Amino acid sequence: MTGVPDFPRPGLRITVGAVTTTTACVIPVFLVGGLAVQMGADLDFSPAGLGLAVAVYFAASALSSVPAGALVEHLGARTTARAGIAISAGCLVAIALAARTYPVLVALLAAGAVANSLGQLASNAALSQVRARRRGVSFGLKQAAIPAATLLAGMSVPALGLTLGWRWAFGGAALAAAAAWPLVAPGPPGRRTAAPAGGSGRPHGDTATGALAVIGAAVALGAGAAGALGIFLVDSAVDRGIAPGLAGLTLALGSVACIAGRVGAGWLADRRRAHGDLFTVVVQFVVGAGGLALLAVPGEAALLVGVLLGFGFGWAFPGLVNFAVVQLHPHAPAGATSITQTGVYAGGFVGPLVFGSAAATVGYPATWLSAAAVLLVAAMLMLVARRMLRERTARTRPRPAV
Repeated sequence: MTGVPDFPRPGLRITVGAVTTTTACVIPVFLVGGLAVQMGADLDFSPAGLGLAVAVYFAASALSSVPAGALVEHLGARTTARAGIAISAGCLVAIALAARTYPVLVALLAAGAVANSLGQLASNAALSQVRARRRGVSFGLKQAAIPAATLLAGMSVPALGLTLGWRWAFGGAALAAAAAWPLVAPGPPGRRTAAPAGGSGRPHGDTATGALAVIGAAVALGAGAAGALGIFLVDSAVDRGIAPGLAGLTLALGSVACIAGRVGAGWLADRRRAHGDLFTVVVQFVVGAGGLALLAVPGEAALLVGVLLGFGFGWAFPGLVNFAVVQLHPHAPAGATSITQTGVYAGGFVGPLVFGSAAATVGYPATWLSAAAVLLVAAMLMLVARRMLRERTARTRPRPAV
């Protein structure tokens, strides 16, 4: 691969750096979700207030995504990944020390959203260097960093939130985030400032742009619906009578299921030599919708199965989607995924805002049923995108000589 340093065990080293970077850069928002009960009592906000705070975070992520993608292409993945880690750690420290009111918390979360954009896109660019036969599982592992952050948030409830207090949890998370700095793998400098002739590396103007737009709409709906799990599950479980400590552990269990689902989907894509298996994404959405619907059913058994299906399938799609987009745009992976990532962030903005308001007005059961319906719509859109990509492949496939 011309111009790319010969890393020792490159797939492992790059993947470890991508996973730790993504975890460090996204943990602030999920820590707020996991500690919402304690923080809400201290800073006086309701589930609707939690939804608004998370919505602001993802709105800021959406606004910064495309500029962050351009910055990654210009400065390189390593520099921007470390910048994201530094911003995230600073955000966590600031929340621990300075978030004395709800508006201050929202403002600090918005500032930390820049770290999310930088970390996600720098990691995507780094993973584009991994060998093709291992790229799917690498993207699965990288996207597993999101539920890993949720797992840490869930574990922080009984470990720190209910013992030392939520501020200590944020302080500990800041130290954990800073530990990701030396793990960022070396990589090529910013060299993708322009795509080769022909436009194959440009997100705009490619013949796959229409399919990418549909994919972006699907992942926006998927992120809005399934993403509500990481934000509202603890509060929802407490609302149905589960103790706060056990509710936090339920969130941790769901996060483990999501990690397994994302990594397993990537491994399967590599085994099948599937360059972004969108049909698998459709299946994930449909099964995940069933899981969300179960959260509206009374009883601990329904809660457990719903959490496992909702996290393990409904929230397991981002790795395969990023894999597909990078395969379509190998010369500008950060720039291309910044567009579909904007769809994810748009869903992250609208979802918590809508579902948080719904939970406060009609209750959690109706809210989870609505989220399930949204996931089914996302599945239909992904089927449309899959058909568009198959038609594009058929048009561009070389015809045999006669």
